[in-house]
Amino acid sequence: MSAAQRLQEIRNEVSTCQRCPLAKGRLNAVPGEGPAQVEIMFIGEAPGFHENKQGKPFVGQAGQFLDELLKAAGLDRSQVYITNVVKCRPPNNRDPLPEELAACQTFLDEQISLLQPTVIVTLGRISMVKFVDAGRISAIHGKTHKVNGQKVVTMYHPAAALHQPALRQTLLEDFARLKKFIGIKAVGAPESSLPEPGQEPEPKPSPSVEPLTPIHAEPEDSTPSEQLSLF
Repeated sequence: MSAAQRLQEIRNEVSTCQRCPLAKGRLNAVPGEGPAQVEIMFIGEAPGFHENKQGKPFVGQAGQFLDELLKAAGLDRSQVYITNVVKCRPPNNRDPLPEELAACQTFLDEQISLLQPTVIVTLGRISMVKFVDAGRISAIHGKTHKVNGQKVVTMYHPAAALHQPALRQTLLEDFARLKKFIGIKAVGAPESSLPEPGQEPEPKPSPSVEPLTPIHAEPEDSTPSEQLSLF
């Protein structure tokens, strides 16, 4: 089974999931969307009012700002995969509970394993702590970490700028630095080589799914965390 086929199966499974009480209050589950081969995967916190109505991630005001942020990074939605740590809307947009996070964990971990992105971008505190539980988002936003061999960049949630307009420029600057990751390697190609123009990348082997656990992640190369830089 191809990654695209399995991702679609996960979408179907999420849409009928009854693993936690959030299923009872949802209009639509929000499994995530994007192509099966991506360099960058964005993981937010939970669906909101508009996402619950449409079944798509980031379609409200925060989603409109995310589109602007993607443009700052030289990207658009057709090039990235976007999902959340929780696939159904919590009541009144409260934070997801531990049991709700646990119910969705296997879905998210398998999505990550199938996509094998060059970099994961976490959007917000709750998404961040799945990978990095040391530090506050205000201190480590825009920084890159190595977690279980995976590059993870911790970012403010786009909604933060709607509540604190001063963060708008900070987010734009952090996203602009994501350009350093674009084109690092072709999806499915060995780290050391890129496919020739027009050449199809080698198909990915079916990965085994192992839950990602939060760790006190060291920044890349075991050096102190630094802001992402193009220089």
